[in-house]
Amino acid sequence: MVYDNQNKTITTKRLELRLFQKSDAVAVTKLCDNYNIYKNTLYLPYPYAIDDAVSWIEHHLDNFNANKSYEFAITDRESGELYGAIALSNNQTFYHGEIAYWIGEEFWGNGYATEAAQAILQFAFDEKKYHKVFARYFHSNPASGRVLQKLGMKKEGILMDHVRKENRYEDLVYYGIIN
Repeated sequence: MVYDNQNKTITTKRLELRLFQKSDAVAVTKLCDNYNIYKNTLYLPYPYAIDDAVSWIEHHLDNFNANKSYEFAITDRESGELYGAIALSNNQTFYHGEIAYWIGEEFWGNGYATEAAQAILQFAFDEKKYHKVFARYFHSNPASGRVLQKLGMKKEGILMDHVRKENRYEDLVYYGIIN
């Protein structure tokens, strides 16, 4: 993982994590207007419209510069094709943050979430000096849990029936890792 502070990019073997641009809104909409992504994420709306993408992207740079959160586009290092997104929140009081991510369905199964998450974890510990990073996922989405396990995160607990999604309650599984 190589972090370029000036350009706010993280480079890995196959990926470049970079800030979203307004020009990404069409690609974000295409990837996020997908029921299978919606059902596995906490906050993405469905159907997903271009206005959702534009309003989501517009505050990323300000949040990054304020050290509030770091939202990166997950892109192919060579072609620049957008695969998904990964974010890291920053709780400066407790020196910790949460990782959240989504990958466009057509790109599932290629290890992009794991590679991006490994890079963002290193960014959190090496660049931002976090003490802890955590993540949560729906119990009904075990693939997301496997990503967290590959990072070396440990299961910390399950919040039973913690959120309501589509007229049913979902358990949230929490994982964490200490630097």
